[in-house]
Amino acid sequence: MNSDLLAVLDYMEREKGIKREVLLEALSGALLTAAKKSVGPARDLRVTIDPKSGEITALASLIVADVVRSIHDEIPLARARKIKPDAVVGDVIEVEVTPEGFGRIAAQTARQAILQRIRQIEKEMIFDEFKDRAGEIVSGTVRRFDRSDVIVDLGKFEAVMPMRERVATEDYNIGDRIRAYVVAVENTNRGPEIIISRSHPNFVRRLFEVEVSEIADRTVEIKAISREAGYRTKIAVWSADEKVDPVGACVGMRGSRVKNIVRELNQEKVDIIRWSADPREFVMEALKPAKIKSITIDEERKAVQVTVDEDQLSLAIGRRGQNARLTSRLTGWEINISKDESVTHAFEQKLAQAITTLAKTLNIDEETARSLARAGMNSVDGILETDPKDIAELLQIDLEQAQKIQESAKKEHERKLASI
Repeated sequence: MNSDLLAVLDYMEREKGIKREVLLEALSGALLTAAKKSVGPARDLRVTIDPKSGEITALASLIVADVVRSIHDEIPLARARKIKPDAVVGDVIEVEVTPEGFGRIAAQTARQAILQRIRQIEKEMIFDEFKDRAGEIVSGTVRRFDRSDVIVDLGKFEAVMPMRERVATEDYNIGDRIRAYVVAVENTNRGPEIIISRSHPNFVRRLFEVEVSEIADRTVEIKAISREAGYRTKIAVWSADEKVDPVGACVGMRGSRVKNIVRELNQEKVDIIRWSADPREFVMEALKPAKIKSITIDEERKAVQVTVDEDQLSLAIGRRGQNARLTSRLTGWEINISKDESVTHAFEQKLAQAITTLAKTLNIDEETARSLARAGMNSVDGILETDPKDIAELLQIDLEQAQKIQESAKKEHERKLASI
């Protein structure tokens, strides 16, 4: 067993990074259990392992006696003097009690206990090494799947990326090399567990810190970040140095910096926004490229009412409300977006006025006047420029009636000319 034991010790020390002294201590404890079963309840039994030769020895501290009453606690004087020539009755001497074939027995008995201790040591090492690394980015290789969780090999240790920390739009395959954010190192009943994430907003934050030197040296500060992993991220940046453009620093020359981040995020859209202490300005920046018509701030409710033109509404809200949601999370304000009704209202007012005027001037009912106005014939001049056949077709009346309407319009037109 000696050579095998030494080989195991060398492997564990080299591959697992576990110190030989720790392994020997674990082995001694396991072998002591095996020795007690083989030797019996010997007094002060202990097991030693020679770190160089791997030789295992069981030792017991026995009391020298003239007459031995307990073979587990005492040793005859004659035998004691063979070990220690000047031994006298009452002395305590250490005696080797290694049973025959103990190496084989010990290997069989202690194997499971040794493995358990080694696993425990490995778990302690994981916790010690990673307990202060929460918040960092690590690289690893996808090794296997545990249901919907991804198990990633980080070298000496394994990390788990739970379903909730995965990106819905990403597929992971065994052997893929990935980077991820260390969310936490938890001490569970099963031992330390390294939880990693690719969907956490701080994953994007750390990528910017790595890629943008101005963020790393705090010239530029990330004030807020909101993310829907796999689809879109909004990040608000600011600099106390007026000479530094925080957005430009993050974008990089020809977009080089942000392109690297977008590539790592598998083409997730990243909006870089200039942060402002003024909520009005901040919301306007966050909703770009949509053009804002007006903004109303409700400080008490911490809500913002945004008005946009109709053609800007879908852009401001975003697909399935994504732009509005991310803006709300980024700014910390409730965002309500609606289209500007003022233009529509003014048009409706003008149309109603035109209908009333046509009905009165041409002596027709309001329904007929509404049909004419909505067709673009909202004035006397408009009716005069229209062929009677078109009026008849629009109103579904005969040509004679259409000609009477046009005749009324002609009289009104002549009346106006005469009054000038």
